[in-house]
Amino acid sequence: LCSRRSRAADEATPWMFHQVTVHGADSEEVSYETDRARFVGRGYTTANPAAMTGPGALSGTAGSVLDPIVAIRHRVTLEPGASVLVHVVTGAGASRENCEGLIEKYHDRHLADRVFDLAWTHGQVLLRQINATEADAQLYGRLAGSVIFANPSLRADPSVIAENRRRQSDLWGYSISGDLPIVLLLIEDSTNLDLARHLVRAHAYWRLKGLAADLVIRNEEHAGYRQVLHEQILGLVAASSGSAEIERPGGIFVRSGEQASADERRLFQAVARVVLSDALGTLEEQIANGSPGEDAVFSRTGRPPAPEGPVEPIPVDDSLLFFNGLGGFTPDGREYVITTARGRSTPAPWANVLANPRFGCMVTESGGGFTWSENAQTFRLTPWANDPVTDPCGEAFYLRDEDSGHFWSPTLMPARGSGPYTTRHGFGYSVFEHTEGSLHSETWIYVAMDAPVKFTAIKLRNRSDRPRRISVTGYVEWVLGDLRAKTGMHVVTQVDPRTGALFARNSFDLEFGSRIAFFDVADPARSASGDRTEFIGRGGTLRSPAAMARPRLSGKVGAALDPCGALQVSIDLAPGQEREITFLLGCAQSVNEARELVGRFRVAGAAHRALEKVWQHWKHTLGAVQVETPDAAFNMLANGWLLYQTLACRIWGRSGYYQPGGAFGFRDQLQDCMALIHSEPQLLREQILLCAGRQFREGDVQHWWHPPSGRGVRTHCSDDYLWLPAATARYVHATGDTGVLEENISFLEGRPVNPDA
Repeated sequence: LCSRRSRAADEATPWMFHQVTVHGADSEEVSYETDRARFVGRGYTTANPAAMTGPGALSGTAGSVLDPIVAIRHRVTLEPGASVLVHVVTGAGASRENCEGLIEKYHDRHLADRVFDLAWTHGQVLLRQINATEADAQLYGRLAGSVIFANPSLRADPSVIAENRRRQSDLWGYSISGDLPIVLLLIEDSTNLDLARHLVRAHAYWRLKGLAADLVIRNEEHAGYRQVLHEQILGLVAASSGSAEIERPGGIFVRSGEQASADERRLFQAVARVVLSDALGTLEEQIANGSPGEDAVFSRTGRPPAPEGPVEPIPVDDSLLFFNGLGGFTPDGREYVITTARGRSTPAPWANVLANPRFGCMVTESGGGFTWSENAQTFRLTPWANDPVTDPCGEAFYLRDEDSGHFWSPTLMPARGSGPYTTRHGFGYSVFEHTEGSLHSETWIYVAMDAPVKFTAIKLRNRSDRPRRISVTGYVEWVLGDLRAKTGMHVVTQVDPRTGALFARNSFDLEFGSRIAFFDVADPARSASGDRTEFIGRGGTLRSPAAMARPRLSGKVGAALDPCGALQVSIDLAPGQEREITFLLGCAQSVNEARELVGRFRVAGAAHRALEKVWQHWKHTLGAVQVETPDAAFNMLANGWLLYQTLACRIWGRSGYYQPGGAFGFRDQLQDCMALIHSEPQLLREQILLCAGRQFREGDVQHWWHPPSGRGVRTHCSDDYLWLPAATARYVHATGDTGVLEENISFLEGRPVNPDA
């Protein structure tokens, strides 16, 4: 039984239940689990959870848990030729008593069986209600798959999608929000309305099943004065069960093709998850033509890293301070060193935020994390995942022995190698060290101080007495917005003809539609791909992607793909030789700026010079104030780490593992900047002026706002009022700069907050 606290005084406490009942055999042992961290386990996934690695019972954890699940395990013995029936039931109720009644009811095998009979009967009633057959329902269900997960074969031609430059706001003039999936039907034959009739029924069927989508029917008939086809379409809609949903969100929209401009036609085709036409055959034929081919479904796999083995001992560095069994500080306090191995993971992701004022990334001890530009919530280049158990990654790197086919990652995730990994989090950088066989890798990750560019520099050293042929592959999943599920179908990739870098854009985004993201490696012989489905393989994972079984990447880029950026280079290493491969991930305001950044940082030595600037900046900033107390732990944090986190994480990144907020808080960042009064006083001055511009004439302020647009909330939070005068007084007192009091900043204007809000 599960419940949670109410979110409001007038909200009833929600309850749910989960039960597993065995019929036809005696259950020898029943155990349960409600803690996802225990069930899945750090370093594991739901494909291979820790709970399935041993024969014992589940832990029986219950009560208030941080990451809740429900799991029940029955242990039964099956005699030869015997069978057993297992019922798994999950339900919800208005109260605990209600759930207990349902549990008792569906514990009865015959009542549980009756559910299937009633469900079948209910389904038949629904089909009769919309005048559809069982075969129709199967067809509509198959089509729904392409509505939920965009299918390139049922979308518009990639060239049409790539040419579109209109944004979501351009749909609003047609009373369409763009927030829901769009299905576009093009119809021009008034003598054959079968396809239109099917789509109207399909839309009604989806709505009955809880799937909301906008069906746009565009009349392509050149009818002149008499609009026969238009009237026929409206008649179909009026006669259907969805007549009340016309011209409403999640409803049906009938539009005339004659009145649409070329840009408008291109916009609707580009944003539709499914485009159907009565000129292309029946609904069944078009769905069949849009089914994935055999190669997309059944992809080969390479030789993945070594299978799971026993827990490995972790080498201990006696020089580390405050060592806790997994990590500790270096004697100078400038790095935190973590060593992990199979079966020995940190209890939660230990992350480092690397940032400059307009760009940054977060990286965990396993190599997970994400990258953003300008705003960590609204414009992520790669996906954020708030999962402290599995710590999934949307950026990955692979090393492959070209002679044996064996591959692994230079970071702990996603394709862990056979030996231990050492992670060093430093001021403005993180380093991962690993040795697989006789190949040693050292991977440096950092962000330029003066440019929106992230570096991943992989140093490889051949410690064997034979030559090695190694390929290095970098992979990123493009988001270019807030959530990949929303933005993925709008991302278009290309190999830039001038630089050879991989470019990506999302023109559909309201605020960042003109931005160009790029992924690059300085090797003219590299191969590339922009197709995630091809790289991972249908049903595959990043632990063992299909691309690792192929000699090169295909070069497939463009529109209507499941977008990614993948680059692969091959190198030869003589015995004892060392080589370095540097990948660039960044974002620019325009194509020309992207080309300039790629050219600037691709040249030899540019990456090292950028790292030197990172070191110099943090040495200067963190060295301004040093404290000495009898408490060594206090000194360790105060002389670097607290100030570093304040600036990199709180002020520049405004992001952490659990909350990539991206917004400025009126109170929050003023408090944070006050900590910089001795090391970076100009940052406090800038924040004072920034916050002064977020005040309304009435005296209240924006509680938080998102750059660059300034979109935010106006509230009755009263403590916000305290921090602007407090920070200003602190700044003037410490610096003597009274000129800040003479600055003229405009007020905001907006609708006042309702008194009861």
